[in-house]
Amino acid sequence: MRRAAWRAAIAGLALLAGPARAQTLAFGNNATVTSIDPHFYTATPIIEVTREIFDGLTAMRADGSTGPALAESWEPVAPNTWEFRLRPGVTFQDGTPFTAEDVAFTLARVPTVPNSPGSLVIFTASIARVEVVSPLVVRLHTRGPDPLVPANLAWVGMLSRRLHEGATTAGFNEGRLAIGTGPYRLVSFTPGERVELARNEAYWGPRPHWERAVNRTIRNAAARSAALLSGDVDVINGVPTADLARLRADPRLLVEETVGLRIVFLHLDSRRDETPFAAGPGGEKLAANPLRDPRVRRALSLAIDRNALAERVMEGSAVPSAQVVREGLSGHVPGLLPVHDLAAARRLLAEAGFPGGFRLTLHGPNDRYPNDARVLQAIGQMWQRAGVQTVVDAQPWTTYSARQGRQEFTASLMGGTAVTSEASYPLRSILNLRDEARANRRYDNPAFEAVLDEAGRTPDPAAREPLLQRAVRMAMEDVAIVPLYIQKATFAARRGLAFEPRVDEMLSVSAVRPAP
Repeated sequence: MRRAAWRAAIAGLALLAGPARAQTLAFGNNATVTSIDPHFYTATPIIEVTREIFDGLTAMRADGSTGPALAESWEPVAPNTWEFRLRPGVTFQDGTPFTAEDVAFTLARVPTVPNSPGSLVIFTASIARVEVVSPLVVRLHTRGPDPLVPANLAWVGMLSRRLHEGATTAGFNEGRLAIGTGPYRLVSFTPGERVELARNEAYWGPRPHWERAVNRTIRNAAARSAALLSGDVDVINGVPTADLARLRADPRLLVEETVGLRIVFLHLDSRRDETPFAAGPGGEKLAANPLRDPRVRRALSLAIDRNALAERVMEGSAVPSAQVVREGLSGHVPGLLPVHDLAAARRLLAEAGFPGGFRLTLHGPNDRYPNDARVLQAIGQMWQRAGVQTVVDAQPWTTYSARQGRQEFTASLMGGTAVTSEASYPLRSILNLRDEARANRRYDNPAFEAVLDEAGRTPDPAAREPLLQRAVRMAMEDVAIVPLYIQKATFAARRGLAFEPRVDEMLSVSAVRPAP
């Protein structure tokens, strides 16, 4: 099937030409855009599109640092207060001026979006009150010192009080409410298939090169490569690892990559007394959930050869990891490295009362992360060698994500991103610490949370770093999750384009330009 796709691509290698195509950038996306509401879901493909339409007060740069956007500058004016000075002369795409009142309205809306599968409230939860000082000055009063406010607000698209009062997600998806201050405006949205954008000629920032941009969902890896080769699209993300060497060798194409922020990991159900997909070695019902025992969790972790996953299964497109953030980010613990020890894994299982192992089903997606189904199969085989009889159940993302959100699984493959370029965000989001009722948390350790909370209240980076490292070490020693590897963000494009690969794996179509 892959060979047929490549033959079809090679047969149509001539890139599309003509004035219309010359002014349009076509992007082949490996993920599905399900909404245009900028506050609906903390999902990469949604934010990737909505940030072209709706600006934040700040912006995350390609390297993960935070820069200005609708706010020209910001500073802490008190231990619990940040002051943001807004950019003058900015208007929404219908001509409505952007003011501090819109900031207050936006931040009030974020926690009220109904049916959100992943609320953006994680970015705004520390803000207790918004003070409108003047049309271009706003103060954010937090519940305690929060050094991450500027980084967090890069992920919150600003709305208009006048335009978006009472706005629903359906209204954004229909297009009538998709009016922001960003470099592009929405032309059309076909959920799960296609988003078409047109340049905002009144944009306050650098003028995008492309009059139009098209975001096409192409989930199939071979079809994505074929679309690039045939000229149906100009750039793709999530470059299939099996195609990397071929694409790199093609003189008409360029491949750009960087080590990203996404950790791919396993979640093990350690909270419930009973868990649905574990049984004794003969299939008998177990008296208790074996994953509640940290020795069992450590055994499952030790049984995994992360180097083999990164080098063989991911074909070099990942970096093995034993913690939630990569080297160079705040909270990374030097010396905390992946360990593969089958003998120790078997010994721990025996100590925990499972000398003959037990049965376990490993669930995960088969179309969300690069090579996810192959990764699941490889882990299943590694666990088998440790004595754990493993059944692998790989499902389409739409099915899997809904079930995973309901915590139906015992062991599951997931991904999380350090969107603030430090460790506290992935720890909170991956472990679902945003759930104040605690019922749906994936990990419950008050001592760990106390350290993480102290880090969040510590504005001095030098004092904060050891606290973050301590929190990371605590969670990893307790096997709150099983980190596997950090994905590389990989893009391929037709030669003649220039862009910087982003650590958040997103393509900024407004930042793609002809090569000089």
